[in-house]
Amino acid sequence: MAKESGALTVIIDDSSGSARTLSATSITSLDISTPRGVQDVTSVSQTAMDRLLLLADYSATFNGAFNDGSNDSHAVFSTASSSSVARTTSVAHSGQTLAVEAFFTDYQISRGTDGSLTISAPCVLTGGSVPTWS
Repeated sequence: MAKESGALTVIIDDSSGSARTLSATSITSLDISTPRGVQDVTSVSQTAMDRLLLLADYSATFNGAFNDGSNDSHAVFSTASSSSVARTTSVAHSGQTLAVEAFFTDYQISRGTDGSLTISAPCVLTGGSVPTWS
């Protein structure tokens, strides 16, 4: 089994549906989660847990440096509070891509005591399609 590290490509649609590559200029870290719901169906006659797998989900948070350049992170995320559109969000590494339709739920800007200006933009799955790496 190959172990890898290295660069990721992050492409996120702006509110008008235009794909913007943010990995080269703005995104410094990210967290992705693809959980499944679980239902406990253990009966009183069983001596071990019995469960059903339920629906698949996805959430992610993209973190980075504030960048208000043309078609960059501020232009993409600043409309999170004013637009209610699903955005194609893709993360690629080593020939594997996870692309989903997501709603961005917030756009946070933080200024550190050292003067650094950082951003954070969380999103969640929409559209009913199972998030699958291809």
